[in-house]
Amino acid sequence: MRINQVHNAGEGAAKIEFELHIDPPRTTHQQKKIAVVNGKPHIYTPARLSAALSVLGWSLAPHKPKEPLKGPLALVVRWKFKGQRKKPGWKVTRPDTDNLQKALKDEMGKLGFYQDDAQVVHEECEKVWADVPGIEIKLWELEP
Repeated sequence: MRINQVHNAGEGAAKIEFELHIDPPRTTHQQKKIAVVNGKPHIYTPARLSAALSVLGWSLAPHKPKEPLKGPLALVVRWKFKGQRKKPGWKVTRPDTDNLQKALKDEMGKLGFYQDDAQVVHEECEKVWADVPGIEIKLWELEP
């Protein structure tokens, strides 16, 4: 498959585009904690991460499709962080894009955007400083 084909949804393919008008989470899955309980490791989600995932989930919910998207999917996300006295441009500080994407894809899966995040076969992600924070999301079905 050529890259320029990836950017086009197939004929009749479902496509979802929207923007969340929220501050992107700065806490990610990377910040899960491990405690030892009765000599065994126990992974838990700290309150700050739970709160961030909750905001992400209820912000995504109004945009979920009636039916989960099927087959191979493309996902393009632009994370826009409000900078403190920074000019708009690339955000080269934490959180890392892979951790941001993991949280987003997990929440989208829980809500039924798709059956499994393994369906995402093409992914583009960027994080920038912006005057207005938010998360731009595009998700569409690709030709099998």
